[in-house]
Amino acid sequence: MDLLIGEMEHGVHNNLCDVAGVTVGHSTIDEGSSHTGVTVVMPCPENPFLHPLTAGCSVFNGFGKTTGLIQVEELGTLETPIALTNTLNVGKVHDAMVGYMLERCKKDNIKLRSVNPVVCECNDSGLNDIALRAVEEKHVRQAIETASVDFAQGAVGAGRGTRCYGLKGGIGSSSRIFSLDGRTFTVGALVQSNYGASRDLRLACLPEGLSACDLGSIILILATDLPVDARQMKRITKRASVAMARLGSYIGHGSGEIAIGFTTARAKKVSEHFLIKETVEEASLNLAFRAVGEACEEAIVQSMLHAKRDRTLGGETVHSLLEYMEKKDT
Repeated sequence: MDLLIGEMEHGVHNNLCDVAGVTVGHSTIDEGSSHTGVTVVMPCPENPFLHPLTAGCSVFNGFGKTTGLIQVEELGTLETPIALTNTLNVGKVHDAMVGYMLERCKKDNIKLRSVNPVVCECNDSGLNDIALRAVEEKHVRQAIETASVDFAQGAVGAGRGTRCYGLKGGIGSSSRIFSLDGRTFTVGALVQSNYGASRDLRLACLPEGLSACDLGSIILILATDLPVDARQMKRITKRASVAMARLGSYIGHGSGEIAIGFTTARAKKVSEHFLIKETVEEASLNLAFRAVGEACEEAIVQSMLHAKRDRTLGGETVHSLLEYMEKKDT
């Protein structure tokens, strides 16, 4: 079941990979009390270290343990894939990403001396025994190697053990397309949802008495083919907060809320020292802002709709959003 949100048209897949060249892969761990995983966003077919993409990020609440954001903020570029996992495995995934980039650059005859892996996290310790730190390099490699345009959503990869608005959360995605001067552009969103109190969810289908505390985190990844500079990309990532607010979140104290965005539009080299890049006129960003709001809101909802009922390690039932929506329809 899909729940389409807003007025704008969505792309063919209605996911992040409607932006050409972008792929997503998962590795899901379900072994004993380990229910976690890795999700990797591959931003382009080429080696991103050799062909960095213009990027930006926004931290709405910094209760999070990411790596790589200060360089994205400083240089406005993305030079590796983006990996998502759980809180206590950020270091292990970072190490695996370094190994992957060393190997990839060696194939391209580049001696890598420094690299900026972007790794983000949500705390899935309710459904997953996070202290076991089950994620290994093989899981990161599996996510990279299986990346495709048609990827699973819900309780998979980095979303295997997450919760959202007191319900089962996970990985969700959506996209929007729009036209400027007769040219079509795409904005795609992917979320790892693990935030929000059920009493705040504005879908009017939940019973009383569910979670009342806005804890957790959400990571929002944005991709577009709209030609923007890094400052404009940062402006675009800020609009991801609109989706959280529209669904009811007030961005609680203990919730890490982070958006990272990149564009696949490339600058052209015109000399040894100079690049020239087409950029959208500032006021025309309004369409991209709306696209981000709609796509992120729908991605959050899809992360819940695609996730089935589960149980915490303590035996508590974690319901799915679909259960309540189906009851409301009967």
